[in-house]
Amino acid sequence: MSDAALTPLGVMVLALLREGDMHPYEMARLMRHRRDDRIVTITNGTLYHTVARLKGQGLLDEVGIDREGNRPERTTYTLTPAGHAAVPEWVRRELGAIGRHTQFQVALAEAHNLDRDEAVELLGVRLELLRQQLEELDEGLAGAETRGVPAQYLLELGRQRALLRAEIAWLDAQIPRIAAPDFSWGLDPDHLAAKRKARQND
Repeated sequence: MSDAALTPLGVMVLALLREGDMHPYEMARLMRHRRDDRIVTITNGTLYHTVARLKGQGLLDEVGIDREGNRPERTTYTLTPAGHAAVPEWVRRELGAIGRHTQFQVALAEAHNLDRDEAVELLGVRLELLRQQLEELDEGLAGAETRGVPAQYLLELGRQRALLRAEIAWLDAQIPRIAAPDFSWGLDPDHLAAKRKARQND
């Protein structure tokens, strides 16, 4: 199964399971607690459908069923080897690309699943693509103004130029920050243990 078939929500589910086994109820709770619903729509229906789809694709598997009191049964899931590999593969493809806003947001949120040097390199690729896009947009706007195109027709392009300039400036500042050895990075065992403890205390 190609990682291209994964949805942004699917990637976030797999990334959660890299922290440890859990059931969909806990996945939804953690995603909302971490405000991942700013990036993707999270409903119980879409989450359970996504989990079922990932299981059908061989990316996760059931490891147990729990029942507490009168609550419905909760199935706990774990990553398969293919599911464990799918997150960095997907992030690797999306982090350096442009034109897919939600995919980039998720890739950036999960960039720590890549080696630091690779993440820095891919963000540098994105930065250069954005600079090229800004240059083309500047040329287009200059041409439109030379032809006397009324400003009212250029408002959206002006907004796009402002957004490009802002992201370019942000990447210019963040890439060396991420590259610095003292910038915390990666899913090392201590980091995962801290995240598991935080989950238990939420």
